Amino acid sequence: MSDKVDQQAPAKDEKDFILERKERLKKLIEMGIEPYGRKFVRTGTMKEYTDGFEEGKQVTVAGRVMAWRGHGKTVFADLRDRTGKIQIYARKDELGDAVFELFGCIDIGDVVGVSGKLVKTRTGEVTVHVETFTFLSKAMMPLPEKWHGLKDIETRYRQRYLDLITNEDVRAVFMTRTRIVSLIRKFLDDQGYIEVETPMMQALAGGAVAKPFKTHHEALSTDLYLRIAPELFLKRLIVGGLEKVYELNRNFRNEGISRRHNPEFTMLEIYAAYEDYGTMMQLTEDLVVSVCGVLGIDLKTGIPGIDLTTPWRRVSIYDALKEHTGIDFKTCGNVKEAAVKLGVEFDKTAKDHDVVNEIFETCVEKKLVNPTFITDYPIVLCPLAKAKKEDPSVAERFELYVNGQEIANAYSELNDPAIQLENFLRQVEGTGKEIDADYVRALEHGMPPAGGLGIGIDRLVMLLTKQDSIRDVILFPQLKPEKKEC
Repeated sequence: MSDKVDQQAPAKDEKDFILERKERLKKLIEMGIEPYGRKFVRTGTMKEYTDGFEEGKQVTVAGRVMAWRGHGKTVFADLRDRTGKIQIYARKDELGDAVFELFGCIDIGDVVGVSGKLVKTRTGEVTVHVETFTFLSKAMMPLPEKWHGLKDIETRYRQRYLDLITNEDVRAVFMTRTRIVSLIRKFLDDQGYIEVETPMMQALAGGAVAKPFKTHHEALSTDLYLRIAPELFLKRLIVGGLEKVYELNRNFRNEGISRRHNPEFTMLEIYAAYEDYGTMMQLTEDLVVSVCGVLGIDLKTGIPGIDLTTPWRRVSIYDALKEHTGIDFKTCGNVKEAAVKLGVEFDKTAKDHDVVNEIFETCVEKKLVNPTFITDYPIVLCPLAKAKKEDPSVAERFELYVNGQEIANAYSELNDPAIQLENFLRQVEGTGKEIDADYVRALEHGMPPAGGLGIGIDRLVMLLTKQDSIRDVILFPQLKPEKKEC
C-alpha cells in the first residue's frame, strides 16, 4: 500500500512515493472524482468530539490523514485538524465497492472529509464510523521522516508548513503566541489604552539607534525607510491628546541575525500621558503576571530555572556592573583599561559611556536570569529620555532582563523641545543625517509628561513558551537564500 501504512513502510526513494501518488491521482480523475475539493461544511472540531463524546452522534469532520491501517475489507485512519486527532473507521460491506475503492487512493497527508456516527472501539478510542467520504486535497509529496516528525532545523524554518504538520509542539507554540498577543491587547484595552497604527514607511528612520532598510517611492520620487521604531509617531499622538496609546508593530533593522535577533520583529510600544518610567515598570510586571495567570504558568515554577514572582529586582546599571565585575564604573579612572582587563572587546574610538555599555552586555547581561530592572543608564545613552532630577547624569530609564536577554525598555519621556533638539543635533553631528524637525515642532506645541515602554514580543513569547531561539517563535524567520540545486 505504498507509503500509506502507518509507521511501517519500507524505505523508498521519495521519487517512488511521488510516482505512486501521481498514479492514484490519475485513478481518481478517471473515476470522476474531484481530487481538489470545494467548500466542506463541518459540524465541529476533533477536540469537541473527543472531549465531549456522545455515542451515536452524527458528525461531519475534515482533516489531514496522518496514519492509515488497512485490513482487507476494513480501514482505520487518523485525521487531524488544528484542534486534535480523531480516528475514522470504514467497512466495505457498508459503503459498497465503488466508495470503498476510493480509500485505496488515499495517501498520508491527503485532506479528506467524512460523515458518520461517533463510536468507541474496544480500546476506548473515539472513532467516526464512516458513512460518506469526500476528497478535499490530494497530497502529491510525502510527509518527511516517515511521518515521525520533521527534525532538520533548516527544513523546519524554510518549510514551516511541514513543521506545523508534523510537529505538534511547534503548533502549540504558535497557538500560544497568538493567545499571548490577544491577552496583551485585552489587558491594555481594559486599562484604558487605545490601539493605533503608525507608518511603517518613514521619511526619517527615528526612535532608536539602528541601521534601517531603505527603499524608494517612485510616485513621490523620494527615499523612504522601513521603520526601526514607531516611538516618535506614537508620542505625536500623546501631543495630540490621545493620552494612552499602544501599537503592536513590525519593526525592521538591517543588522545581524542570531538566536535572539531577526531583522523583522514584533514590538509592543505603550505611551501614557502624565506618567513616568515607574508607572511603566509596574505596568510591565502587571502585564506579564496577567498573561501568565491566564495561560496557567506558575510564577515560581512554571518556567524552569526562572522565578517570575513579583516584585522583580531593581538595580542601577552601575551597581550591577560592580556586583559582577568588582569595579565601580562611576568612579573608575580609566574605563577602557578596565575593559581590557575584563577581556571586553570595543572600538578604540568609542566614548567611555559606550564602552561601559559594552562591558555590561558582555559581563552582566547573561547573568540576569530572574527578572531584573536595570536602571540609571548614563543620560548620554538616552537621547529621548528625561534626566533624573536628583542626578542629571543618569536617565529615568529601565531595561528589563530575563533569562539573560533584554525583554523591555522604558523611559520617562523627554518633553523639553530645546533639550530634544540639542540631543538630536548631537546624534547626527558629522553623519550627514537629518533630524526629525517635525517631532521637535510637535514638542513645541506641548507634550505632557509621559511614560513610554517597549516590549519585545518575540522574546517574551520565547520566555513563556520555553524556546531558546527567536526562530522558533517566528513563523517565517529570515534565512540565507536557499542554495539552488544544479
